[in-house]
Formats: sequence, C-alpha cells, structure tokens
Amino acid sequence: MTSVTSGPAQERVAPVNSPGKVIAASLIGTTIEFYDFYIYGIAAALVIGPAFFPASSEVAQSMGAFMSFGLAFLARPLGSVLFGHFGDRMGRKTTLVASLLLMGGATALIGLVPTYDTWGVWAPLALCVLRFCQGLGLGGEWGGAALLATENAPEGRRAWFGMFPQLGPSLGFLLANALFMGLLYALGEEAFLDWGWRIPFLVSAVLVFVGLYVRMSLEESPVFKASQQEAAPRRAPVVEVLAHHKRPLVQGTLAMVSCYALFYTSAVFALSHGTRALGYPKETFLALLCLAVVVMAVMTPVSAWWCDRVGRKPVLIIGMLVTIGSGMSLGPWLGSGSLVGVTAFLCLSLGAMGLIFAPMGALLPELFPTAVRYTGASAAYNLAGILGASMAPWIAELLVSWGGLAWVGGYVSVMALMSLVAILTLTETRRIAL
Repeated sequence: MTSVTSGPAQERVAPVNSPGKVIAASLIGTTIEFYDFYIYGIAAALVIGPAFFPASSEVAQSMGAFMSFGLAFLARPLGSVLFGHFGDRMGRKTTLVASLLLMGGATALIGLVPTYDTWGVWAPLALCVLRFCQGLGLGGEWGGAALLATENAPEGRRAWFGMFPQLGPSLGFLLANALFMGLLYALGEEAFLDWGWRIPFLVSAVLVFVGLYVRMSLEESPVFKASQQEAAPRRAPVVEVLAHHKRPLVQGTLAMVSCYALFYTSAVFALSHGTRALGYPKETFLALLCLAVVVMAVMTPVSAWWCDRVGRKPVLIIGMLVTIGSGMSLGPWLGSGSLVGVTAFLCLSLGAMGLIFAPMGALLPELFPTAVRYTGASAAYNLAGILGASMAPWIAELLVSWGGLAWVGGYVSVMALMSLVAILTLTETRRIAL
C-alpha cells in the first residue's frame, strides 16, 4: 500500500479550522447531499415509476424507476475524477462548494420536471439527465467531506472525526423519510402522488444555502497546504492513482461494496417490497425505516470510537460477519411480513450498516497520499457504488422474482463476503500519518 508523509512532516501542519467548524461543515454538507440522493431513492420506490414511465406494467415501471435510480451511481466515478482532479490541484474548499451547488441544483430541478402524461418521452429523458448530474455532484462530495474531517483531525482521533461525514447519510435519510412521511399524512396518498412528492426536491434549494454558508467560512485543509509547499500539484491525479496506487484503489473499492449493497437493499428494495408485496401502508414502512436508521446513526459513532482504539480492520471484520448474518435474515424476517420480523430485519441490517460504514471515513483517505487523496478516496468510494448499489434494487427485484427473498439475502451476504476478503488483505492504517 502506498503510504503518506513522514511523522515530522505531520508535526509542521498546524490546524487552522476549529473542531466545531470542521464537524459542522463535514456533517451539514453530507446531510444535505445525502438528503438529496435519498429523496430520489424513496421517490423511486413510491412514485417515479408511475409518474415518468409508460404504464405497460407495474413491474416494468418499477424496474424503470430503479434503473434511473442506478444511473447516478454510474455518474459518481466520473464525478470523483472531475472533482478529485480540482480538489487535489486547487484545494478541498472550492471543490466542496461546487459539488454542493451541482447536486442541489439538479435535485431542485427534478421537482419541476413534467410527468410522462404531460411531456411524453422527454419526461424520463430529462429525469435521467438530472439524475446523472446528481451523481456527478455526489461523486465529488463524499471525498471532499471525508478529507476535510480527517485532514483536520487531532492525533489519534481520525476515525472519530471521519465519522461525521458518515453520520450525514443517517441524518439525511431521516430528514428525507420524515418529510415524505409527513407529506403522506398531511396530504393523503392521492395528492401526494399527484404533486406532493415534488416538495422534498424543491426544499433542497433552501438546504443548499445553509450548506454553502457553513462551507464558505472554512480555511483550506492544512495538510493540503503543506503538500502544495513541498511539491507542485500533480498534473493528472487520476493517472497517478491508476499508475501507482491500483492496489489500494481495488482494496478500498471492494471493502466499500457491501456498504452500498446492504443499505440500498435494506432501504430502497425493502421499501418497495414492503409496500407492494407485503401490503404495508407507505407511511408505516417509512416509519419503520426511520426507526432502523436511528439504530444506524447510533452505531456509527460507536464504531468510530472503537476504530480509534483497536484499529480499522478488527471493527470491519466483525461488521462484515454481522452483515453476512443480516443477509441470511432477510428471507425469513422480511419474508414473514410480521411487524416484529420486518422491524428486526431493518434494525439489524441498518445497524450493521453503521458498524461497517463509519470506519470508511478514515480508512479510504488513509489509503492514499495527500497529492492524490481526493481522487483516490473518491474513486474507491464511488466505484464501489457501481458494484454495490447502482443495480442493487434492480437485482433484488430480479432475484425475488426468480427465487424469492432468500436469494436477495444471499446476494447481500456474498457482497459482504467479498468485502471481508478485501479487508483481510489490507494493512492496518490507524497509525499512519496523513
């Protein structure tokens, strides 16, 4: 594994941003970004299919919605290369502001696109273009937020600070779910399906201004400044990553894969299956998901605290074993249809998600040197999205039609096993200097 700067070099880097400002900027930004991303996932499970795709069949509409959902994951590696290039050459702050604007703007415009009945084939086309732009923006967001947190972290607390970008998805998901659930209760299902689903997308424009206000007050990462003083920026960071850092790129990508497969199977597919096949009211299943995401949010800081004490690998190994078990529980627990079984499955799966997701905020940046860290960490994170999430709800729909829910659970367990093998090949990074 290609490593990082020496200890003395690290001592010369003095923090310039207060811990509170770093935590706020990394947490608020990813909360907003993942809110934007999740509202599309929820809408894909509830309304995107009937609204934007021809009414040939309910399954075809659902598959079309999930394929448009997956399109953003194909864009995310491109976003990681684009924003990583400028983040490694020009700095973290400017790039983070640009990614937030792109993601938020695309999200707000989705709320204005006419439906298929009004606009015909142009409706799904416009939807897919904006969804692609969402993916580009998020492709640059996570890497910048993780670097902002870890490059400003006090010694011995990188996993704890790197946890705050990882906590943002839980908060963004809760905000998205709570808003959709509130709209369903307040408007009723007919008005919600007609126009109410657009409100969460339009709200994104307001949230973006909050994130911009926080991020514009930051100073550039001190680790990045020190790197710039020692050597000129790399002309093409992505070329250097592919030429000299392929091993950590592959290891980081495969280690991250199970996070995506687990989350989007447990959240997006389960929401679709629970409301269509199990007959749960939409607002009821959203409430169960909110409860499970609270478990994920609690497990995230627990996992980060543990990582700073025992290392990244032990926590991730245990987490992957729990994830394999959660995949095995999908068939009997979710398939039971009972409130207890469904709730237990969601809480176990998303609790496991918090356990394996939290360490990634420190681990992926630690795999790459400062000069290409934005590009490398972002690429690993977003390439994993293609393998683990872009087709996860679609694959789950296919598998459940072929062999039932047990096959879907097997898919999750296999992805976790793949990540476990990748983690076993890693060198422990807890004591590496950035």
